[in-house]
Amino acid sequence: SHGLCVFNGTIAIEIALRSCGIVPGDEVIVPPFTMSATVMAPLIYGGIPVFADIEPETFCLNPTSVEQLITTKTKAIIAVNLFGHPAELSRLKSIAERNNLWLIADNAQGPLSMEGDSLCGTIGDISIFSLNYHKHIHTGEGGMCLTNDDELAQRLQLIRNHGENVIEDKKIGNLNNMVGFNYRMTELSAAVGIAQLSKIHQHVTSRESAMTRLSSELHDLEGLTPPVVREDCRHVYYQWALRFNEELIGVSREVFSKALEAEGFPHFLGYVEPLYLLPVFQNLTFMGDENFPFNLGSYEYKKGLCPVAEDMYENQLILFAPCPYDLTDELVSKLIKCVRRVYENRNELRVRF
Repeated sequence: SHGLCVFNGTIAIEIALRSCGIVPGDEVIVPPFTMSATVMAPLIYGGIPVFADIEPETFCLNPTSVEQLITTKTKAIIAVNLFGHPAELSRLKSIAERNNLWLIADNAQGPLSMEGDSLCGTIGDISIFSLNYHKHIHTGEGGMCLTNDDELAQRLQLIRNHGENVIEDKKIGNLNNMVGFNYRMTELSAAVGIAQLSKIHQHVTSRESAMTRLSSELHDLEGLTPPVVREDCRHVYYQWALRFNEELIGVSREVFSKALEAEGFPHFLGYVEPLYLLPVFQNLTFMGDENFPFNLGSYEYKKGLCPVAEDMYENQLILFAPCPYDLTDELVSKLIKCVRRVYENRNELRVRF
């Protein structure tokens, strides 16, 4: 596998798309439920993000939804291993191969996550990782691209480092997207990353163990569904995502959240609003006065486009971010007690609110 370090994880996604030869009018299938950089990257090269819905249990790209969106303009699929759980990468890879598409796996939240016997950074044409400060390991800022394809590896390297200056000497035949930039990570940041990498198994395993315990000791609370781990997968818990059922609990998610906050349980609601509701998509305005690149086809991004993602954001998800914490047994016990205390007093919440 070839590796490439760049300034940050956002740029890693951009370089990955550029190396695949994305040009104006190409469609790239993306999830609506992820960090915004994942879906903005195609626009930078005139590509069109096409949003597929997510699965309700793992919150990753739904392969069935992906298949329904493939057109003659589709060039690539970006799958995100959200919250540290693998997307259905093998299915998505098969879909990509059948339709002659690139598969880019955004593994920024899932180092050491696995599907079957494969690490999630090894499935697909290019995988990207983030080394941002709130990830499992970090360099302050930084990212990586991995690929097993020699040609893609060379293109990634050239685009990262002013490729236009060396393409003649290297006898590069494919000049598409060969204008490069200074996307290099500093040597100091890389040194920090190497030191962090030596501890990655400890970091990931300790968080995985703590969050597995949190899930196990809360699984009996009707109306609260801890993270689901798909069979034969490893979940590394960048986020611990609890699904909330208002009908079964009897109070709103917002009221339950206020009670959790009062007990000292750090969390937030919903993750991100589905990204097609951002102004850039609602107004179809990215570059220039003629709505480029949306003017290269007929596109609209209405509310209701991805109902599962919208439901997770608006109604269901309560998230805890384990990476910033030293998750001792004592701390995990306190987290469990916080949730149980609020749950056991939900009838009082109904009366008060």
